[in-house]
Order: sequence, then structure tokens, then C-alpha cells
Amino acid sequence: MADKKVEAKKGSGKKSWFSRVKQYWKDTAAELKKVVWPTKEQTRNNTVVVIAVVIIAAIFMIAVDAIFGGIIGLLVG
Repeated sequence: MADKKVEAKKGSGKKSWFSRVKQYWKDTAAELKKVVWPTKEQTRNNTVVVIAVVIIAAIFMIAVDAIFGGIIGLLVG
């Protein structure tokens, strides 16, 4: 632990803005190489699931709104 602090102090000279930006993009590219991207089939299946869940949620919300609207209508009118 103490060795890391000593090493950090040795290299504590402030880097230029351009070198920090360059390092950022190098790190970003290295991380993107590690990503396991989904296949077209996985993307299609996930999209279908999301759309189905949204439709089911919308139907549920419409039903709840209609029920509560009916109850409020009976109480008020």
C-alpha cells in the first residue's frame, strides 16, 4: 500500500490536456474490444420482449385508469 503512494507521488507531474485526452481514447478503445456484442437474433428477441412488456404495461394502466375513473364517476355523479 505504501509503495503505491510512493509511486503515485513520483509520477504526480501534471500531464498535458492532450496526453490525458489521448489516454482516455486509448482506454476507451481497449474497453470496447472487451465488449461482447449481441447477435442480430438476440437483439431482435430482446426488442420483441421489450415491446411486449410495454404493451402489457399499457393495457394494465388503461384498465386501472378505467376502473378508478368508473369508481370516481360513481362517487361524484
